[in-house]
Amino acid sequence: MEYCIFTEPQQGYSYDDQLAIALAAERHGFDAFFRSDHYLRMGNGDPRPGPTDAWTTLAGLARETTDIRLGTLVSSVTYRYPGVLAIQVAQVDAMSNGRAELGLGTGWFEREHRAYGIPFPDKRFALLEEQLEVVTGLWTTPDGETFSHEGAHYRLEDAPALPKPVQSPLPVIVGGGGPRRTPAIAARFATEYNIGFVDEPTVADKFATVSAACERIDRDPASLKRSVALTTLAGTPADVRRHAAALGRDVADISPDSHFMGDASVIAEKVHRLVELGAERIYFQLFDLGDLDHLEYLGREVLPLLPR
Repeated sequence: MEYCIFTEPQQGYSYDDQLAIALAAERHGFDAFFRSDHYLRMGNGDPRPGPTDAWTTLAGLARETTDIRLGTLVSSVTYRYPGVLAIQVAQVDAMSNGRAELGLGTGWFEREHRAYGIPFPDKRFALLEEQLEVVTGLWTTPDGETFSHEGAHYRLEDAPALPKPVQSPLPVIVGGGGPRRTPAIAARFATEYNIGFVDEPTVADKFATVSAACERIDRDPASLKRSVALTTLAGTPADVRRHAAALGRDVADISPDSHFMGDASVIAEKVHRLVELGAERIYFQLFDLGDLDHLEYLGREVLPLLPR
């Protein structure tokens, strides 16, 4: 089992805020630090200091951390050409001595695209599939050979397919609740399938769906890691109320079925149930990066209760 901290820096946090959280997560024994890939705050509130770029941030963290894994959950296919993305991720992998992971998705937040002049096409699943073809194709092309691709959206001609990641394969995460295309894409390209922000029956259903997608292409379902991400409100009842307020919500409106919500024993029981459903990695989503006490509670009180 692996346990990750998952952050949303677009809500108003700087690189230094992310560094503090990543270092604390490493110190407390978490396996990975992940961040979203967004350029605009969601909901009301002060947007300052403004967005940080995901892969620029992870490059910095690669040099300032030692052991913790680093990745996106998830980068959007609308932000970067796949050839550029393959270079960026491979470089962060080298800078971290083999600790980078790429989560890639279709993107969904149209307003941030309008805000920063980024095209937001309708048929993004086709972009996702083709970007994964290109990125993984570049990384797996034998050394000394070139990679070419002629697709509906991208054309690469005799790319030297460099640099190579340190890891082979570099972990690729595909996630989402789609009933058909997402599981098929995950089965074909991913090393990890992620489902987030749903209740346990839905987790079980989505895990079964992606297993069936693997079987349809003769892939061993056990070769695909399964993970769950849930927003986390941990601690005493007063702590939980404070974390809910940081989300701009009332505790009464938050369902414990689709959140990690409560004290250490409650959260540990939920993690154990998710493990029984097949989860091999857990993401604790934290919104308030200024609240280091929240992460420290997870590390000090929750992690020792969890299966490894």
